[in-house]
Amino acid sequence: MLRQSHISRRVAAVAVSLVLAGGAAACGPKDAADKAGSGDKPGAAGGAPQKGGTLTVLNSEPQSDFDPARLYTSGGGNVPSLVFRTLTTRNREAGAAGTKVVPDLATDTGRPNADATEWTYTLKDGLKYEDGTPITAADIKYGIERSFAGELSGGAPYLRDWLVGGETYEGPYKDGGKGLDSIVVPDAKTIVFTLRKPEGEFPFVATQTQFAPVPKAKDTGVKYEEHPVSSGPYKVVKNDNDGEHLTLERNEHWDEKTDEERKAYPDKIDVRSGLDSAVINQRLSTSSGADAAAITTDTNLGPAELAQIGSNKELEGRIGTGHFGYVNYLAFNPKAAPFDNPKVRQAVSYAINRTSVVNAAGGSALAEPATTFLPEREAFGFTPYDHFPAGKTGDPAKARELLKEAGFPDGVTVTLTHSTAQNRQTSPEVATAVQQALAAAGITVKLEGLENNAFNEKRWDASNTPGFFLSRWGADWPSGGPFLAPIFDGRQIVANGSNYNHAQLNDPAVNAEIDEIAKLTDLAAAGKRWGALDKKIGEQALDVPLFHPVYKRLVGKDVKNVVISDWTGVLDISQVSVK
Repeated sequence: MLRQSHISRRVAAVAVSLVLAGGAAACGPKDAADKAGSGDKPGAAGGAPQKGGTLTVLNSEPQSDFDPARLYTSGGGNVPSLVFRTLTTRNREAGAAGTKVVPDLATDTGRPNADATEWTYTLKDGLKYEDGTPITAADIKYGIERSFAGELSGGAPYLRDWLVGGETYEGPYKDGGKGLDSIVVPDAKTIVFTLRKPEGEFPFVATQTQFAPVPKAKDTGVKYEEHPVSSGPYKVVKNDNDGEHLTLERNEHWDEKTDEERKAYPDKIDVRSGLDSAVINQRLSTSSGADAAAITTDTNLGPAELAQIGSNKELEGRIGTGHFGYVNYLAFNPKAAPFDNPKVRQAVSYAINRTSVVNAAGGSALAEPATTFLPEREAFGFTPYDHFPAGKTGDPAKARELLKEAGFPDGVTVTLTHSTAQNRQTSPEVATAVQQALAAAGITVKLEGLENNAFNEKRWDASNTPGFFLSRWGADWPSGGPFLAPIFDGRQIVANGSNYNHAQLNDPAVNAEIDEIAKLTDLAAAGKRWGALDKKIGEQALDVPLFHPVYKRLVGKDVKNVVISDWTGVLDISQVSVK
């Protein structure tokens, strides 16, 4: 589905931080027993939600680069979606219902031509900016075009590859007013996109903030982030230290009749960042003063904090649980010995003890064991399979049998590369759990811990990919495409740059199936084929899925209407009430 060499290049590194920092690209809701239902809602203050009051947001990371061109978001983001409306957005409902694309500025999710290479959108009536001027299709075209400017880089790269001419376009500051020919505005309310290849999931991309309207006359270039012109229910009245302290107040020209998704209950939203995670959770727990009406969009509870909460029913009632489209896995480089032998890869798959790995990741409250690459959510096309059934604690006998068949009757010694960052995903705790499990099968694992930046550089270097390493991946939207294509599409192998196809798989049949699925505008049908493709690729033992993370966050005691969807896996700030 995704053919460009740089698509989702930042996703694996920052998918979690995007959602946590309010950008919404990856995280999630539900208990392990509820694989298809809605997210668990904290039992915060009772009564129907009402308008009014101030919502405080306590974050560790600042909401930086607050320019729709520079934000890398999915579904419009979390805090950004309060200011920036887009052609489409995510359905603001709990659980699986929240994985759907719905209209936002547009009257529908887009009208494709026969082969999904052209998409047409019509704007709703009555759309206005914070100054009362009308929002036009030309403003959306301009907003997208400015995202191509080098000085405004950082946003999702899809359009550079998907739009005809996008790969060479340099933005409106250098085009002499010509614009991008593949975006046509026949009238003030219509916009048409022409793509290089079929893209049935274009409505998902249209949720990203690059599709927010920007009035050309108000564009101040790199300074636009200081006071972007609002198309949403709130406007920016303060932006200190590049998003460290962000204050939003009501946009009186936003009309809820044109916006079925955002509830916009609070009168004011005060976002304060740069706080220590432990301090954030302590303040939310205590909930004194303004913190009673506080949330976080980037700070999870850890195992120690969950243990401290223990049987405190009041605090337990204020924990929101979510799942995001994310997978943590062991990656093989089949070009490196001994992993060039499929039986060795299979042996590792059988030897893994997922119970110990889950414990290292924080326990069953924070991680769910995985045997599939795709997350266990219908929207991603999840199809259950376990090609190398190891049970809960591994099958070392089967692993030894395979090693013998591979020519290693006395076992084998390998090196596992991991990060030294304490993230409980690619960190020493998880690496040690893998090491101990494989030792029982006669596989001696030497650990190679690297500082996080060095770790990422090495695992994404096609010419120097480790033979065996911990990795993770999060999708830009709830579909199998952003999961499987960047990792297994042979045309996305990058020889000089960040390469996420760790196995350097270039199977013509896999590539062709990715293209065929990309043509489908029936997303349910596409999901079934993504699941089937995941199962087929899994037979090659190119990776060992370990676990899908679970996210748990506290809210203040006066917070109401907590909605957690399977798209973001975290509280949707647009639904929250504090009165």
